[in-house]
Amino acid sequence: MRPSRLLLIWLVILLAIGIVLGTVRALGIAVPSTLLSINWGLLLALLILAIVDAVRLNRLPSPKVGRQMPGSLALARWGEVRLHVEHDFPQPLNIQIYDHVPEGLSFEQLPLAVELQPGKRSEIGYRLRPLKRGHFTFEHCEVNLPSPLGLWSGKRLLKVADHTRVYPDFARVYGGQLLAVDNWLSQLGVRQKQRRGQGMEFHQLREFREGDSLRQIDWKATARQRTPIAREYQDERDQQIIFMLDCGRRMRSQDGELAHFDHALNACLLLSYVALRQGDAVGLSTFAAEQEHYLAPVKGTGQLNVLLNAVYDLDSTRRSADYLSATTQLLARQKRRALVVLVTNLGDEDDEELLTAVRRMKHRHRVLVASLREDMLDPVRQTPVGTLSDALTYCATIDYSNARAELHERMTAHGVSVLDSTAVELGTTLVTRYVEWKKAGMF
Repeated sequence: MRPSRLLLIWLVILLAIGIVLGTVRALGIAVPSTLLSINWGLLLALLILAIVDAVRLNRLPSPKVGRQMPGSLALARWGEVRLHVEHDFPQPLNIQIYDHVPEGLSFEQLPLAVELQPGKRSEIGYRLRPLKRGHFTFEHCEVNLPSPLGLWSGKRLLKVADHTRVYPDFARVYGGQLLAVDNWLSQLGVRQKQRRGQGMEFHQLREFREGDSLRQIDWKATARQRTPIAREYQDERDQQIIFMLDCGRRMRSQDGELAHFDHALNACLLLSYVALRQGDAVGLSTFAAEQEHYLAPVKGTGQLNVLLNAVYDLDSTRRSADYLSATTQLLARQKRRALVVLVTNLGDEDDEELLTAVRRMKHRHRVLVASLREDMLDPVRQTPVGTLSDALTYCATIDYSNARAELHERMTAHGVSVLDSTAVELGTTLVTRYVEWKKAGMF
């Protein structure tokens, strides 16, 4: 409980009058004794009113507060929380409400001021923006309750328990369900190249058309129908994609509000959505995490929900990535040929171990190494050098970039596909590469 502005103003006024009267008397100027009596009487009356008002405030029942919030939120996207408040007082009441938001969630419009009407429920809201993924618990809501005479303000800590989960930025992924896949991909900037040759999965028999290859002719069907019949193929749909997601210290680099790990999760979910819509199976394997996850490749749009629930509380660690161990575990689990997308941040010290691991996988699977590049590298290389500090920064950046480029070239020379992308552009570039390979029947 703390004094209100009204109480403080009255105290300052009466104390100022008392000081002035005392100063005048000290200077030998006659002051009517009734003025001093009135001043002390007012101070005493204010003190009694303040005590009575404080007692009445303590006896007042707390307002009833409820919270309505989404059961799940998307990382870095704004959501709304609604608070509904009601009280049993016979007169209107102006209160302030401050919701205790867990750490990792930013907010706007708090504290909230609301006028409560007798017998009516008031509803107010504020905006919430998650900066971390995981499970969050709301425990308390703070209400500043004014006293009946307005001399005090009492803080009431009400227990209002709620829970919510913060998932990766899946809102953009689910938004694609409203559009055809091709149109949706084009809006993302995905470039679809013309398919070379024919698909690998038989679709149907049809009449031979101008432009068809002679290899498409089904001679048995042609003999039966006595007219040229061609085989029509389509892109193979029953393929498997499995993500190898690095959860180690390399993925803790920050680009803007999100870490590389969050950007990588968003990109994996984006490609998962596209692949599942194309009829492919998608799985996940993590390494260098506190608790490693493995999800076998499964087809169907329901697999996206399984992926979301598996990774929503997954976070990066300070461990070093053990590529050989992760590769051994994946090869033991994944027997069928698949497209393995290794998402990591290759540095200048990742050399023989990574090459050995990728070459082992390459014998059984199609491997794509997606290497996240720090967003700050490109501007530093393009900034003019004017000082010694600029020169040192520039040389360090060039040295680091050259080491990365050399590692990428060595992997390419061994027949390993490398995708070098900034964290923000990773999702689009991954989907672009998938569509290219899908159209070309390369996995």
